[in-house]
Amino acid sequence: QVQLVESGGGLVQTGGSLRLSCAASGRTVSDYAVGWFRQAPGKEREFVAGIPWKVGITIYSESVKGRFTISRDSAKNTVYLQMNSLKPEDTAVYYCGATRADVRVVVLVTYWGQGTQVTVSS
Repeated sequence: QVQLVESGGGLVQTGGSLRLSCAASGRTVSDYAVGWFRQAPGKEREFVAGIPWKVGITIYSESVKGRFTISRDSAKNTVYLQMNSLKPEDTAVYYCGATRADVRVVVLVTYWGQGTQVTVSS
């Protein structure tokens, strides 16, 4: 069992920055890949960025590459998403998810956090 708790969402102007945090707990969290996903109103949930816990690689969707950075602090069991140069189209509820499979595939995510709202005003 893995528990995920997100924090750090809010309202920001276009071009601004936010940092999201995902605190993970559970005995086997190191066996999972953790990712950030988002869901805008009327749209399907989509992959944003991911990081396998044991491997130091990062994966991004094309829409956020170069603007967002995912990182982890193993000592704190926390994964971060630093979001820079935010655009109105980044507005969504952002979720943290964990999976033993391909972190880019939403349907393969096993555990979800409760989500945090990010709103970018124009």
